[in-house]
Amino acid sequence: MDRNEHWLTRGRIRLYSFLMLGIFLLFSIGFVRYSNLVDPKGYSIYTDLFVFWGASHFALTERALDAYNISAFSNELRGVLPDWRALSFGWFYPPTFYLVIFPLAVLPYFHAYLAFMSVTLGCFVVVSRNIIRSWESLLCLAAFSGLWFNLYRGQNGYLTAALAGAALISLERRPIFSGVFIGLLSMKPHLAVLFPLALIAVGAWRTFFTAVIVALAFMSVSTVVLGSGTFAAWLQSIGQARMWTETGIVPWSEMPTIFSFLRLLGVPVTLAYTGHFLVAASAIMVMWKVWRNSPSWPLRGAALTTATLLVSPYLFDYDLVWLTLPIAWFAKSGFESGWLRGEREVLVAAWLLPLLAVLVAKVVPLQIGPWVLLMLLWMILRRVRIMRHPTIVRVGEGDLTMKLGQL
Repeated sequence: MDRNEHWLTRGRIRLYSFLMLGIFLLFSIGFVRYSNLVDPKGYSIYTDLFVFWGASHFALTERALDAYNISAFSNELRGVLPDWRALSFGWFYPPTFYLVIFPLAVLPYFHAYLAFMSVTLGCFVVVSRNIIRSWESLLCLAAFSGLWFNLYRGQNGYLTAALAGAALISLERRPIFSGVFIGLLSMKPHLAVLFPLALIAVGAWRTFFTAVIVALAFMSVSTVVLGSGTFAAWLQSIGQARMWTETGIVPWSEMPTIFSFLRLLGVPVTLAYTGHFLVAASAIMVMWKVWRNSPSWPLRGAALTTATLLVSPYLFDYDLVWLTLPIAWFAKSGFESGWLRGEREVLVAAWLLPLLAVLVAKVVPLQIGPWVLLMLLWMILRRVRIMRHPTIVRVGEGDLTMKLGQL
């Protein structure tokens, strides 16, 4: 098929991006306009970063261990949020994340929010610029709903996506730096879990051992600074986080996982875990095949980051900032080697996913997130197989297809 005949033209890409960007900018202006930042009669803006800010105060006052006590932590935060007395606040991060948020304690909440989000967004933009070059691509990035959701939630999606992207970008030419970034990503272990397997698949041993050393050093420093009991308290808090996930205390509509999809349908916990495990195992196998069989670093990076989003049952919509990486790498491969049927449609679905997943889940009890991720991962695997298949022929400039019957 001639690329010029496809419905997703450059003009439409710009139009859709401008429209989406305009919607988020207008919403942001209205959100701030009617808050206490402008009008004292409005509502106060509190995000998940309020939990980070509260935990940083616990660390500053040498009470880091107490933050893992939900009752103690919630009671203190409720004192600052009198209108939210019914809420419980959980701190489930490893001690290493304390070192990242520790400086927030010296700032008022709103300034802490601006500082954390600005710095982490800046890191993410720097990493993204090493993948994304054209101004249309940057426009698509700016209009991506996952970036805005992370901003509204005051979360760490920019930071973790930046570390993952930097690790993969530097892996081939700067393996030591790559290991450092992976080691730092251990602050959210469930997002770093596939990196060691990928490194083993390609025999990147320098990066592997650097990542292990950095992760161990990171954890050691945090326990020395905060006390050895914080590590054990964090391990115990994982059980509480699991209970919140299983019972829906953390909304399943905001968790784009197979586990949440099944729980929203009323599937029992054990069966939901079983279904999630089967999908996660399949995603891991796909990632392994791509890393073993494809010489393309963009496709390797796309497979790893997509599979990562399918592995853990504990994943939120703000973590979908990571989707910018596989979308960008897959698009790069498509522009360089040509497009296959359905690829651009799946990329559009992935680009819209953070927003669509929330809207759909609010209307019907259905979590579409994992299915879009699975389609994207399958497209990556298909492209790898076709690019290695001896029956591939080139049709027209920049287009790939297969002999009839192979697709």
